[in-house]
Amino acid sequence: MFTRLFCIFGAAVLVFSLPSWAHHSHGNYSQNFIDLEGVVNEVHLINPHSWVFLEVTDENGEKVEWALEATNRVSLARLGVTYDYIAAGDVIKVRCHQLRDGGPGCLLGFLQARDGTIKDWDGHQARPADDGFFDI
Repeated sequence: MFTRLFCIFGAAVLVFSLPSWAHHSHGNYSQNFIDLEGVVNEVHLINPHSWVFLEVTDENGEKVEWALEATNRVSLARLGVTYDYIAAGDVIKVRCHQLRDGGPGCLLGFLQARDGTIKDWDGHQARPADDGFFDI
């Protein structure tokens, strides 16, 4: 009887945990970072993922809106990210992992706000490489 209950419980844990694990996969994003600079169109500090929509001028001079996915609102609040920290109209720099299909979407890594501070929007509190892109 105990073995049967243990097996049923184990199977239930596995079945219900797989969707959660799959949800947090970053498999649709490239492993490599790209750098973008542009004007913030919208900011959504929400759960389960926050979003920044950034207007970037491409190499042809055309404006392209990028959707930047970030960690949740609570984790960002712990880093000091609020609607006062970033708002529509701000010029920002970001380093992110682009969608694998090459579309204008990214998993947001680092963001340099109008006040010059750089925060890790993936929630790890890491620092970007000092390679000249950010104003460090």
